[in-house]
Amino acid sequence: MHGYSDDKDAYLKRMHRIEGQVRGLARMIEQDKYCIDVLTQVSATTRALEEVALELLSDHLGHCVTEAVAEGGDVAERKVAEANAAIARLVRA
Repeated sequence: MHGYSDDKDAYLKRMHRIEGQVRGLARMIEQDKYCIDVLTQVSATTRALEEVALELLSDHLGHCVTEAVAEGGDVAERKVAEANAAIARLVRA
C-alpha cells in the first residue's frame, strides 16, 4: 500500500482538474489568446502540479520512508536515497 492510498480519490479529483486546466491552455493557444493570459494559466497549472507533488512527497515520507526506516538496513537506505532524489528533482523544476 502506498502513502497516498487513503487520499487516492482526492488526488485523482485534483489531477482531473489539472488535466482540465491543460486542455484549457491548449484551447487558449488554438484561439490565439493573449500571451500573458496563457502564461498566467501556465503558472497556475504549474503551481497546482507542484502542490500535488509536495503532498505526495509528504505522504511518501510519512508512510513509505517511515516504514522502511523502521525496518532498517538496505531498504531504509534505498528509500531515503529515493526521497532525496525526488526532492532534488522538485527543487530543480
